[in-house]
Amino acid sequence: MKLRILPARTGAQWVRTALRTFFRQPLALGGLFFMFVAIVAVVSLVPVLGSVLALGLLPSATLGLMAATREASQGRFPMPLVLLTAWRGGPEQTRAMVVLGALYAGLFLIIMGVSALIDGGDFARVYLLGEKLDADLANQSDFQAAMWVSMALYLPLSLMFWHAPALVHWHRVSPVKALFFSLVACLRNFGAYFVFAMVWMLVFMGAVILVSVLLTIVSVLLGQSQPNTAAMVPVVLLMAAMFMVSTYFTFLDTFEHPEGPLVPPVQEPPHV
Repeated sequence: MKLRILPARTGAQWVRTALRTFFRQPLALGGLFFMFVAIVAVVSLVPVLGSVLALGLLPSATLGLMAATREASQGRFPMPLVLLTAWRGGPEQTRAMVVLGALYAGLFLIIMGVSALIDGGDFARVYLLGEKLDADLANQSDFQAAMWVSMALYLPLSLMFWHAPALVHWHRVSPVKALFFSLVACLRNFGAYFVFAMVWMLVFMGAVILVSVLLTIVSVLLGQSQPNTAAMVPVVLLMAAMFMVSTYFTFLDTFEHPEGPLVPPVQEPPHV
């Protein structure tokens, strides 16, 4: 495994490649993303430990979506079982993914714990437990401070886990080393990832503005006073699915030889 140092323009290329790949298999990739969201939502409903279990599943679910993107980019139709890629690599790989999931859940809960020290746990309850967020709570200075601190702490966590599931699965890297290599890769290629983030922000904003205009036009034609904003939800989810598709291409270009597990070649017996 070798890290590549990429030019900043690569970030825009990742977005273009992801969009092109998604629209080759929109039903498959979109459907798998919705399945992923549904699984995490159902697991989070488990009493007491649901939210923790859902957090622990995120690295393996992310790997499943990356594997689905890999299938689509190679002209194959990704089937639902591809979401279980993380659990089909043998006992050693399964243990590594469990450790990675536990690390993600633990570190995320630490971030929520830090935010609770600021606002008494209001932000954590809204984010983790789905408690209702009203205007009064959102405008409280402690709540806003907790939110910004959580976002600042989550950024390095996100970078640590950006490539970690793929490194663990396709490169057989240990979970802790995968976190370190992922963080270093993102920092060493800061320009490419910054451009990647900015282009995606523009794509998201453009899609939201376009759909908002269309909904307003439809509401005017139908004589409605307000557009149906509920129609924006599937659009946002589809955009999120496209974004998840792009994570595979960031990994593909950042590390050399990421395709497939690193299986040693078969040794032929010596000739007598």
